[in-house]
Amino acid sequence: MNSFLKYFLVVSFFYLSLILVGQENVAWYFKPLLLPFLIIATYESKPFESKKWLLLGLFFSWIGDIILMFADKGELYFIFGLLSFLVAHLLFIVLFLKQNSVFNSRKTTLFGIGILAVLAYLISMLWLLFPMLGDLKAPVSIYAATISVMLIVAIKGYFSWQKPTNAVILIGAIFFVTSDSILAINKFYSPLPSASFLIMFTYSVAQYL
Repeated sequence: MNSFLKYFLVVSFFYLSLILVGQENVAWYFKPLLLPFLIIATYESKPFESKKWLLLGLFFSWIGDIILMFADKGELYFIFGLLSFLVAHLLFIVLFLKQNSVFNSRKTTLFGIGILAVLAYLISMLWLLFPMLGDLKAPVSIYAATISVMLIVAIKGYFSWQKPTNAVILIGAIFFVTSDSILAINKFYSPLPSASFLIMFTYSVAQYL
């Protein structure tokens, strides 16, 4: 394992532990240190065709992390953080689409079920949150649609990429959607217990995978 991946795991564990014991003010200073370890680990990895897309996706995620640290100071910070992650997910979609794949036609039915499941998730989330979004209806809807497309592309990849990479990436995509869903419900619908820990735990797992 790359040393910087190990550093990411160690710092993530420490960061999440601080949140778990109620030291979120201290944990706040460690949040910007998480993704740089993944960025450096990716940069130092062996060359591969879509490497730049992964680096850009991680970079915009990192920018989004930093901007959202100030979301409590004004709605614009949340909007720009959302925009940064929107760009990150578009880059992840391009990254997934650029992978060598041979779609197995025998899996068409399962892929169709996956698409229906993601669409059901998207409609349910928007139905739940829409009355609470106010002026953020458009940006949140666009973001939710984009991350849903990212998950659909990951599902398609599950049926066409090599094992075990296909499962790892799909699980990472599911964790990413889970993290954003918890964040959205906690912010717009109703506060959730241990929300900060759950959001960042699922997010860290997603980015690592």
